[in-house]
Amino acid sequence: MNDTIALLQRRRSAPPAIMTGPGPSAEELATILTIASRVPDHGKLAPWRFIVFEGEARHRAGRLALDIRLEGQPDLDEAGRAEELNRFARAPLVVGVVSRAAPHVKIPEWEQVLSAGAACMNLIVAACALGFSATLLTEWPAYDARFRASIGLAEHERIAGFIHIGRAPAIEDRPRPPLEDIVTTFPA
Repeated sequence: MNDTIALLQRRRSAPPAIMTGPGPSAEELATILTIASRVPDHGKLAPWRFIVFEGEARHRAGRLALDIRLEGQPDLDEAGRAEELNRFARAPLVVGVVSRAAPHVKIPEWEQVLSAGAACMNLIVAACALGFSATLLTEWPAYDARFRASIGLAEHERIAGFIHIGRAPAIEDRPRPPLEDIVTTFPA
């Protein structure tokens, strides 16, 4: 079997809470991000960008999340506070994939959004190819305009995903849909 097919067949998303370090080195991260940017991109717009949360910056992002959450829920219990503080520190590294889709004279916004999704998947596959586990999450901060602004997103930008990267033990695969349930053939 081809190595690439074998890699794709064994790829699994692991909960960030079970991820450990070390995370990718600077060189490995550069490779991962380079591969993430090699996706279909009609018009060569690069309708996505990356935000790297590593080291202490993961805790700073968690503090921002907690502060925003407390605005609407000042009586948040200690477990909820700890969850927010640790939101971006569950894995050794988190990469935010930002969709910069915008109106364009030739390239539909939908194609730009799909390109950001493809960047997420390439990032995950590249991390897995280097021996890491990688999981895409959004969770509430991705949809909160205050949080997006606090991490430097422009008003039109959206989070395609927060990719958590680290080391994880092998996990059992989840059930996948049978092909007969998801594939049709257009009649000739």
